[in-house]
Amino acid sequence: MTTHTIRARTAGPSGVPAGPSQPRTPIVPNGVLGMLIFVIVEAMMFAGLISAFVIVQAAAVGSWPPPGQPRLPAGETAINTVALLLSGVALLFAQRSFRSEPARALRPLLVSILLGAFFVLFQGAEWVALIGRGLTLTSSTHGSFFYLIVGMHGLHAVAALGLLAFIAWRLQQGRLTQDLLSAGQVFWYFVVGLWPILYIQVYL
Repeated sequence: MTTHTIRARTAGPSGVPAGPSQPRTPIVPNGVLGMLIFVIVEAMMFAGLISAFVIVQAAAVGSWPPPGQPRLPAGETAINTVALLLSGVALLFAQRSFRSEPARALRPLLVSILLGAFFVLFQGAEWVALIGRGLTLTSSTHGSFFYLIVGMHGLHAVAALGLLAFIAWRLQQGRLTQDLLSAGQVFWYFVVGLWPILYIQVYL
């Protein structure tokens, strides 16, 4: 093989030797893409639970909830719902602050975590009160669906709060990346956005 042939194979379109290929920047970071896939799968699971609940509720004879079962505290839970929605707004402010000045993102991030923790604790107190009034997992289909659907959401909220706490710790250490923050946002916005749907379907 001649030297001319070797140069022709290693040269670019303009005759300049081509350098090593540069890695392509993904449109969606891997961590965010993985979280999006997880959220889509979980959304399908909740869609199935809500559909089953609506069918059972529609087929119930008489009033709902069943006789002897307490009504859910829709008014008190509305306050909890507002706190969770405000938590999502605070996280949005944290993300915007992180882009311009990362140190300023810590305060709204902590506010988001505190509001989310208030939501979880309030739900726990609500469960204790409802159990005392006779609504348990085995008392009726109403109780079974309530604790299953709301309980699954509560588990997701706790897991998402743990991720936000880890993000806050990384931010304090000066090691937080935009990809990790975005992945945490996807998870928390799923928790926040799903709750009004559950509130309307289960509580009202």
